[in-house]
Formats: sequence, C-alpha cells, structure tokens
Amino acid sequence: MCMPSDRGRQCGITLIELIMFILVVSVGLVGVLSAMNVSVRGSADPLLYKQSLAIAEATMEEILLKDFANPSGGYTGSDRSRFDDVQDFNGYDVTGVRDLAGFVITGLAAYRVRVTVTTDSFCVNPTTGVAEAKKIVVTVTSPSNDDFLLTGYRCKY
Repeated sequence: MCMPSDRGRQCGITLIELIMFILVVSVGLVGVLSAMNVSVRGSADPLLYKQSLAIAEATMEEILLKDFANPSGGYTGSDRSRFDDVQDFNGYDVTGVRDLAGFVITGLAAYRVRVTVTTDSFCVNPTTGVAEAKKIVVTVTSPSNDDFLLTGYRCKY
C-alpha cells in the first residue's frame, strides 16, 4: 500500500501505461470479435453443403442401381417412379427434392436437382471398340445458389 509519506515510491499506474493497456486489450478484442464474426456468418454453410451432398449421393445411388440400357419394352417417359434405366434420368431437372411418389420432401423444397447422362469412353469394349460407359453428373443447387456436382460412371457389365 502506498502512503502519502512515501515520496520515492511510485503509487498506481501512469496515464501512459493505462493508455497502452487499453490499446493492447482493444486490438486483441477486435481480433477475437472479427474471427467470431466470420465463423458465425458462415455457420449455416456446412448444413447446406451436407444436405446438398446427401441429396446428390441419394440421387446418384438411385441412378446407378438402374439397368445400363433400356430393357426390352422398357419405359421411355418422364415419370421418375417408372424410370428403368440410367438414360431415363438424362435431363431430369426439378426444384424441390421429391420422393418417388412426386411429393416434395419437407425442408428440401428450395433445392434444385439436375441430372445429365452422356456416353463416355471411360469403359470401351475391346472387341467392338464401342464405348460402354455412361457418365452421370448430378448437380444440386442449394438455397444459397451454390452448386454441388457429383460425377459417377455406370459401365455395361
């Protein structure tokens, strides 16, 4: 404790020390708050990314489980519940993720799903020289207008 009779000792802190302390604390606080601002601003992005990934994977799995080519007497229309081969999905474009009955799944109405199917030379039959692969690209657009692309191949085997 500093007594008024202690003339040689310093009591408390100087004005310059106080200003330096406030300056250092302010710079540190600005750094922490700006880092928090960036993390809070992008906190919904991982959810949109994960949902887009799950939608794209589910669509890709559904496509890859279909036959390579249209079976004899197969379906050629646009009713997804009746698609029976990979090529049927070419040009599939819908806003709002839907179940096989065509109903929009709750919470996924703002997502858009597009599918393109093209012939690719990824897998060529050595005897005929014919490309026997189809490249499938599933594009999912999230509510924030970010596109997520998932590419897969379906070979004739």
